[in-house]
Amino acid sequence: MKKELNPFSLAATYIGTVVGAGFASGQEVMQFFGYLGINGLWALLLTTVLFILFGYFVLELGFKLRANSHLPVIRYAAGPLIGRFIDAVVTFFLFGALTIMVAGAGAIIHEQFGLPKLFGNTLLAIVSILTVIIGIGGVISVNSLVVPLLFLVVIGVSGYSLISQPGAIAQNLTELGAAPAALSWWPAAAVVYTSYNMILAVAVLAPLGALSSSRRTLKLGALMGGLGLGVAAATITLALWANMPEAAQYEIPMAYVAGGFSVGIRWAYSLVLLTEVYTTAAGNLYGFCARLTDPERGRGFPQLVVVTGLAALLAAQVGFTAMVRVLYPAMGYAGIVLLLALAYRRIKRQFTP
Repeated sequence: MKKELNPFSLAATYIGTVVGAGFASGQEVMQFFGYLGINGLWALLLTTVLFILFGYFVLELGFKLRANSHLPVIRYAAGPLIGRFIDAVVTFFLFGALTIMVAGAGAIIHEQFGLPKLFGNTLLAIVSILTVIIGIGGVISVNSLVVPLLFLVVIGVSGYSLISQPGAIAQNLTELGAAPAALSWWPAAAVVYTSYNMILAVAVLAPLGALSSSRRTLKLGALMGGLGLGVAAATITLALWANMPEAAQYEIPMAYVAGGFSVGIRWAYSLVLLTEVYTTAAGNLYGFCARLTDPERGRGFPQLVVVTGLAALLAAQVGFTAMVRVLYPAMGYAGIVLLLALAYRRIKRQFTP
């Protein structure tokens, strides 16, 4: 039986699906916003608005179509031909992103705690499998618990860093002029960042929309989720600015910021980072399996979850992530096409009698 969704759970699941290793580590935020200097704030504002709008568009279509996966939403928005291309990219990259999360968990556990990578890989795969076998309710419950912890730690670490280094941001911003931003034009950075994230988030948001009994819940959830992502990204950006240029030299910049307080705080932040890798992995695993078989009526759903999780564990050992990187350009293009299709469909519905 489906569980009725409330705005907080919806927002938490939205946030948890987006904030994977790249976001919580500070690496993505630094590349897309931090290196832009003061224009990064404008990019963050636009990104927040886009997350709210397109999050709602996907949720509302999931509600309208009673979608069990991303496929009905993508086909409705983009049509059968373009929709087939976007569906193929989303489905393949859901598995690729799951593999990256499994590999990333091993790297974090090895680098931060000195444990074998295989231990971290296996732990994440098993926990994700157990969560997703429960169904979408398991994904929602996990995010409802983990996302508040993320905000508490991120805002706590970032806030303390800013308070302890007054004036550091103004001084460090002058050194960002030649920094290698992912995209130098801030509107493009906002659109591309949103498209990269929405192309995967649609796999979870579409079935989430079907769980709601009202559009008001969807609107509040999209608003809270988009604002939450924007606030978290802005807080991380300010903390990174206060710790430039040293933070830019690390693969996990926010772990460096946390390590400025104590080793214990650094370990605590690393644990939070692991939980965010976990929520993203669970979302990707659910989205991939829900696309291939109906979680509500498909008898093979639990078996598919186990096989997919173990396949991701195996792929993480043999360099599958190198193959996934080749798909990044296609993922970016597909994401922009998806945003345009969603916007077109929404405008058409708005003005069609």
